[in-house]
Amino acid sequence: MTQPGPRAAIAAFAAIACVATVAACDPQSASGPRSAPAAAAASRQGKAEGPLLVYEQTENGNQDLYLVPVAGGIARRLTDHAASDGLPRFTPDGRAVVYSSDRDGHFQLWQVPIAGGEPRRLRKNAFTEWQADVSPDGRSLAYLSNEGGPEGLWRMDLASGASRRLVLHGNRTIFGNPHWSPDGRRITFSSNWRVGHQIWVADATTGEAERISGISEGGCEPRFHPDGRRVVYVRRGLMSEKSRLLEHDLATGEKRVLIDWPAMNYDPVYSPDGSEVAFSSNITGEWVVYRQRLADGKSWRVSFGKGPARYPDYQPVGFRRRGDPDAR
Repeated sequence: MTQPGPRAAIAAFAAIACVATVAACDPQSASGPRSAPAAAAASRQGKAEGPLLVYEQTENGNQDLYLVPVAGGIARRLTDHAASDGLPRFTPDGRAVVYSSDRDGHFQLWQVPIAGGEPRRLRKNAFTEWQADVSPDGRSLAYLSNEGGPEGLWRMDLASGASRRLVLHGNRTIFGNPHWSPDGRRITFSSNWRVGHQIWVADATTGEAERISGISEGGCEPRFHPDGRRVVYVRRGLMSEKSRLLEHDLATGEKRVLIDWPAMNYDPVYSPDGSEVAFSSNITGEWVVYRQRLADGKSWRVSFGKGPARYPDYQPVGFRRRGDPDAR
């Protein structure tokens, strides 16, 4: 994979990593009006408490990470750097966030405490390495790297730093969004190998991978359900102006539509208790992060301010309801 240029690479990933011949997952950016419901906006003035969501947002041309309470509150800037910081994932203990940044000239993997402080670089080399996810036991890191040439799915032991490639599909294959299963035995990811972007599940030890999406359907941006039996991902028809978020049952192959707003809907992630999903949508004309409760479809806006917001992730500890703002 060619090394992405400064500032543009994370945004470019959204535009190239999900393009497929049978299922286009390209969430092209849009600009336009955005409005914050009065009740939801007012909730931002309340006291921040409870578990958090992390997401990336670009304000005044600067892409950084932000934290906000799941139940509503004031967003807090977690990183502040002229480079692009994005694609955040919480560590299993909820105390830090792993993310991708080109602050040293090319994309590498970093970690920052949610309490604030200096980010720590997880790996240091000349390769493009990004889109990381920490295993549930906190011992391993799944990530994408072009070490050795083509991009592939890699795994690193966090204690020793030893790494190895798990999956390699082809010289020009684009991978996306690795995510561990709750038991740490599998990793789901997307790959455009041979037939356009599809959803795969790999054995986290052997790297043996199986495609789970239909050959004529495709998909991208998969995430496991907390029960480990289901995977949510993005499904977009070729050149369509909207996308759906589908839940795929790994045992039966049955699919259920979770989000079907008349817009581009991307970046899904389940809450730790599986009761809701957070995702981004351009339904207002610009990318905004939302939550939606699965039981009744009630939704809430999460991100505010000027500039697109993408790639939410739930803090995996302390998740419980402390009251919700009014619906979108």
